[in-house]
Amino acid sequence: MLDTLTAALRSLLPPDSVITDPVRLRTYECDGLTSHRATPGVVVLPATAEQVARIVRMCNDFGVPFVARGSGTGLSGGALPREDGVLIVTSKMRRILEIDLPDRRAVVEPGVTNLAITEAVRDAGYYYAPDPSSQQVCSIGGNMAENSGGAHCLKYGFTVNHVEACEIVTPDGDLVVLDRMDPGYDLLGAFVGSEGTLGIATRITVRLSRAPEAVTTVLAAFGDIEQGGRAVSAIIGAGIVPAAIEMMDALAIEAAEAAVACSYPQGAGAVLIVELDGPRESVEREFARLTEICSDAFELRVAAGPEERAAIWKGRKSAFAAVGRISPAYIVQDGVVPRTSLPGVLAAIDRLSREHGIRVANVFHAGDGNLHPLVLFDDAEPGAGERAEAVSGAILDLCVEHGGSITGEHGVGVDKARYMPKMFTGADLDTMQLLRCAFDPGGLSNPGKVFPTPRLCGEVPGVRKGAHPLVESGRAEQF
Repeated sequence: MLDTLTAALRSLLPPDSVITDPVRLRTYECDGLTSHRATPGVVVLPATAEQVARIVRMCNDFGVPFVARGSGTGLSGGALPREDGVLIVTSKMRRILEIDLPDRRAVVEPGVTNLAITEAVRDAGYYYAPDPSSQQVCSIGGNMAENSGGAHCLKYGFTVNHVEACEIVTPDGDLVVLDRMDPGYDLLGAFVGSEGTLGIATRITVRLSRAPEAVTTVLAAFGDIEQGGRAVSAIIGAGIVPAAIEMMDALAIEAAEAAVACSYPQGAGAVLIVELDGPRESVEREFARLTEICSDAFELRVAAGPEERAAIWKGRKSAFAAVGRISPAYIVQDGVVPRTSLPGVLAAIDRLSREHGIRVANVFHAGDGNLHPLVLFDDAEPGAGERAEAVSGAILDLCVEHGGSITGEHGVGVDKARYMPKMFTGADLDTMQLLRCAFDPGGLSNPGKVFPTPRLCGEVPGVRKGAHPLVESGRAEQF
């Protein structure tokens, strides 16, 4: 079926937009989470929404699964391809179609990079607020799929808070528009963060934000991470809502220094990056209070302008990739805990690190408790990978135990699907699966993601004992 479908795809797309060469296919075998790999059956690069719709309809005609992929920067295996399926790459769809400054909107295709939107409107005094660390390369379609956040999501929210409307190709190949202003159920809200299981975004209307009058960026260096954690609690407790509060521990600082020479204060056990923005008088008042709160810091740096602000952010923005300078391999984890639980959870992560002999570098959005522990190991050392996976899983368990979540912004994908039952009951998962089946009754849109054991659509929710009759007969596959 895949061979026949590939021939049909060649009749639809230019020759260089249908990839079957085994060497070229390996380019797409994983996203940013390299521990999960699969070589796609065929890769297609459509240039228009209509082409995406026709490709999806062809997949339905032949019963072939498909997966959408943007820039491939995801960190949960959400864009992991199917060896028996089609990988639909939207990187050619990178036009900014419309900029409407009076209504503070921009209409873009899914392959447009996050930062490109801000660059297109910066001179007019606007910007696009969500800013993942990979914003120079990550695409808006992928941001939609994962509901990406970034350093400034504490004050400004995630992707879902900045999308007004979206044209999608449904899993059966129809082009429909989901709009925030539509009456009834919030289908757009359900689509954002659905990780490609409910269809493929082809045209996205995003909200533009007015650039603030004043911005002050502060770097505070502390002797240890506990001091930094107390400062975070005090800042929020004082009623200050910064645009961003980010923290890095000593190991993460070491990696950043090795990678980008960010020149953070020597001897820091933790650095706290706080960015205040808004009306000038408000920023000045909050800054005065911030300096009082951070009186335990042994060094306080205040950016004098955009260049110094970029220098402060340089180490934090490069942190994930930077640990490659100090470790042959690593796992990027992503969990959330209540802010009040940060000290206890960080102490528990330190204990896990020592017990398993696995180093953990902590980088996190401290303001909203979104942790990004980087679990470091040597994949050439026997058993090191297994110990790293054990530590990684135990960190997610800690997050759930403290009333948090197994993911804050990286998504579930294939990497965390097995942890979903630790957060949700069987009834919860059944309800989610019924929504998925309403969009994708054929089970062809990014199958095998998010849910640990998804049921076949049309099956009555409940615990199944034994194989499904259609699976036993060979007429269906249970992913």
